[in-house]
Amino acid sequence: MNFQRHTARQKPNSKEFANFALTISSQQMKDYIYSAQKEETAILVGLTTERQTEKKTEEYLDELEFLAETAGVRTVKRFTQKIVQPHAVTYVGSGKLEEIGKYIKNEAEEGREISMAIFDDELSAKQIRNIEKELQVKILDRTSLILDIFAMRAQTATAKTQVELAQYKYMLPRLQRMWTHLERQGGGSGSGGGKGSVGLRGPGETQLEMDRRIILNRMALLKHRLSEIDKQKTTQRSGRGRMIRAALVGYTNVGKSTIINLLAKTEVFAENKLFATLDTTVRKVVIENLPFLLCDTVGFIRKIPTDLVDSFKSTLDEVREADLLIHVVDVSHPDFAEQIDVVNKTLGDLGCAEKPTILVFNKVDAYSWEQKEEDDLTPSTEKNISLDELQRTWMAKMEGDCIFISAKQRTNIDTFKQMLYDKVRYLHVQKYPYNDFLYPKYDEE
Repeated sequence: MNFQRHTARQKPNSKEFANFALTISSQQMKDYIYSAQKEETAILVGLTTERQTEKKTEEYLDELEFLAETAGVRTVKRFTQKIVQPHAVTYVGSGKLEEIGKYIKNEAEEGREISMAIFDDELSAKQIRNIEKELQVKILDRTSLILDIFAMRAQTATAKTQVELAQYKYMLPRLQRMWTHLERQGGGSGSGGGKGSVGLRGPGETQLEMDRRIILNRMALLKHRLSEIDKQKTTQRSGRGRMIRAALVGYTNVGKSTIINLLAKTEVFAENKLFATLDTTVRKVVIENLPFLLCDTVGFIRKIPTDLVDSFKSTLDEVREADLLIHVVDVSHPDFAEQIDVVNKTLGDLGCAEKPTILVFNKVDAYSWEQKEEDDLTPSTEKNISLDELQRTWMAKMEGDCIFISAKQRTNIDTFKQMLYDKVRYLHVQKYPYNDFLYPKYDEE
């Protein structure tokens, strides 16, 4: 976002700035939509550290590139740096930053302008300020990119409120970088020399403090709105009748929306992009003689911003109150095991780790593996595991509470429905033993 445009103008009065500050997130979204139309180009920057190998760095940059593509940005080059830990001032170190700056300058001279640099980790205000000074392009980190995608994807008032709150939380500690006029005094220092108007002379208040107070007030308002939304959601959930609630959870872009469309015969928006679904969708599903509620939730992701999890509390309450979790996994992804760990950790943070869970490996039609030659004596890797071997391993590990399907090709869907029926019916009888919704099947004796 080009925040410097505002600083070139004359210093606004308090009312003008208040109105401007309250529309920051809306302007960010407009800027990105406009940027996407021009197909901005970007470079990606990541680190290889003691805790993150080169392979992991490449996988994270692959995901970062997918995030950029979702936001409408085309990536043209990657830069990686081996370092013990991120540099406190420049993230990658002064030498690597100079190398990146030379590349951007050379590309501009050749008529191939680079409009932004995207970093794979969250940057501090100091890091962003120093990097911008050196590279002279728009600087985004992983968190700000995710927040802007959420801003573009948000459709309902609930999602927009949640995203706006997360944006303000991210923005608050970075105000000093965004505006150059924020340190100016709002009051004067006595008669004669002071610039404050009548009634405002005194020690004064810096513009930064005023802006921080404005945003804090706005955040308080948004939190109040979300608390009201929580009450409405609780009332809605209490009126759904005595039915078991199942929640689809999983990494982003694993096919959760496709599965709910298949089971509920509905038209929930599904797309091969990250965070295609932000709003929780609840649908009634009937398998044979058993009705239950199935909800589609926002996808998780590695290095997910904490502020985002806090802001989406009302959405994630559907997961907390679910009786059964359906953990969907993209088995065709080369790093699906880590994605499972990311989701399990997030579920643990939400207090849902002990809930009954079915592990659904989706996209078996896209799974690929490399068969080793008979004379190859090197140890087998994850790439050499066939789908049958993988299935046997996970079935034993999960004690049968997992299944391999393809929602797109409808592979193994009947078996999946039967597993759902058995799980939901067991939970239903335990929770509602006298519920008239559950009636005997006609072929039962």
